[in-house]
Amino acid sequence: MSRYRKKSTSVPEVSTASLPDIVFMLLFFFMTVTVMKDTVLKVDNVLPHATEVKKLEKKDRVISIHIGKPSSELREVLGSEPRIQLEDKFANVSEVGPFVLAKLAKMPEHIRPYVTISLKVDKKANMGIIDDVKEELRKVGALKINYTTYEGEVFRDR
Repeated sequence: MSRYRKKSTSVPEVSTASLPDIVFMLLFFFMTVTVMKDTVLKVDNVLPHATEVKKLEKKDRVISIHIGKPSSELREVLGSEPRIQLEDKFANVSEVGPFVLAKLAKMPEHIRPYVTISLKVDKKANMGIIDDVKEELRKVGALKINYTTYEGEVFRDR
């Protein structure tokens, strides 16, 4: 009878020499593609729910306008009436039109006809301030308006 040698069943160790290179490569990748949040929300903004929701695909064609009561830190100074926030500052209704025109002027000309104004309105805000903002947008020709909502049952949180 011949002798058979038993082969070792141990698994060879995995080389970790290239692991730091891979980690740094991933780190640099995420640092270059990550977009930081550009506005600090100064209003309370609990969005309403809706059943028919469509996601805006191209974020570079969206101008956001926030409407709601000032946050709890600012409520003592500004009161509890709903306010309009354009980027990082509070604004009057009369400032909405020039703000939109200034944002449109910064965009490339071929994108301007496709720009959507996204109204991010607190669900407890008065409809009067929303109508005033829509009237200002109508004056400057910004007619493509979107209301930002959460997907869900409409009468869920009344």
